[in-house]
Amino acid sequence: MNVLLTYRERQLGVVGPFPVDRARWHDVAPVTEHLRELLGVPAVVLRLLDVQGGGGGLGGLVSYHAELLAEPPAGLALRPATPAESDALRPQPHRAEYATADGVRAALDWAEQALLAAGRPVTGPVEQVKTWNLAGLFRLPTAAGPVWLKTGRHFAVDEAAVIALFRAVAPESAPTVLAADPDHRLLLLDHVPGEDCWGPSAEVVADAVPRLVRAQAALAASYPGGAPAGLRDRAPAALVPAVKALLDGPAAAELTADELAGARAMVDRLPELVEQLASCGLPDVVLHGDFHPGNWRSNGGPAVLVDFADACFGHPALDGLRPKDFCSGERWAQAAATWCEAWRTVVPGSDPERALRLAAPFSHLGYAVRYQEFLDAIEPSEYRYHAGDPAAELRAALAAFAAV
Repeated sequence: MNVLLTYRERQLGVVGPFPVDRARWHDVAPVTEHLRELLGVPAVVLRLLDVQGGGGGLGGLVSYHAELLAEPPAGLALRPATPAESDALRPQPHRAEYATADGVRAALDWAEQALLAAGRPVTGPVEQVKTWNLAGLFRLPTAAGPVWLKTGRHFAVDEAAVIALFRAVAPESAPTVLAADPDHRLLLLDHVPGEDCWGPSAEVVADAVPRLVRAQAALAASYPGGAPAGLRDRAPAALVPAVKALLDGPAAAELTADELAGARAMVDRLPELVEQLASCGLPDVVLHGDFHPGNWRSNGGPAVLVDFADACFGHPALDGLRPKDFCSGERWAQAAATWCEAWRTVVPGSDPERALRLAAPFSHLGYAVRYQEFLDAIEPSEYRYHAGDPAAELRAALAAFAAV
């Protein structure tokens, strides 16, 4: 990979190409480690500039922009940036705050001051773990254990507020927030021991799924009038006009004429499906928004939910369906059965099995709308993260609708 280095708005040149052992484009810890070993000063990756080859967030020759956090060493000999590389540093209206030198410095300073005020001063070098078009993640060491700084985008929800909702009804269901700056989408979270639950065990599924259901049912009782303030409305009825608008936008150009005609016909029939889904008897709830096993964390005890950036208000089956694409067939069958049993327990007389089936098109439509929101709010170099996603979800919605 290549890294274009700057220091306080001064271009220093390019390091690379060099190999690193990393799984995805956003896994930047090996990049900053290489830069520290090479240069002897800390650096932070601001953003992805380009990728030659690769796809789906993996592989290829990746180019990053990184900022040194200390004065570069004397006599630094780097390859000069090409005109195209230098041009990539021009300001962009949709650039994330944490993808700028001033923004990332401000975020790190805020985090260190917040921890100092909380009596947990930082005790060593800050480690940048990830950065991508939606967020950044840093590990800050303290005497009482690591703390995580998450830097987010303004199209993400105020995560601290959503975490507070869930912890009010289920204290163990979400991480502890140590500090938050909602205006700049900065969040400090205490460390959650354990591992992310990719490839979850039967025990983890049996714990995480009903835990979410119970919390959502309790919150629904607390907000009988609709969505809590600050949450996007992704209830089935609200999705209908959002999908109509999507089909009049750039995603439509990626569909064939037959697909677009089918999508418009599907939208015309969605109000009927909304009524059928409502007849299943489940309330609209506060949704986690991305309830896959990678966002469950466990050390063998109760599972803790992380990453609430896509939280919204909508039908609970949208969360119920999310594990499907991230589990084995056996584990998905267990998750679905567990979800249904949990909802039957908290809402006697409801029909969660039918709700899961009827909600499948809305699940894909919700993600189609969300992915387009991402594309509308990120800079061009980041489009590669989500290019084609709205159209792909529309196609999946058409297939799900045909199966209803």
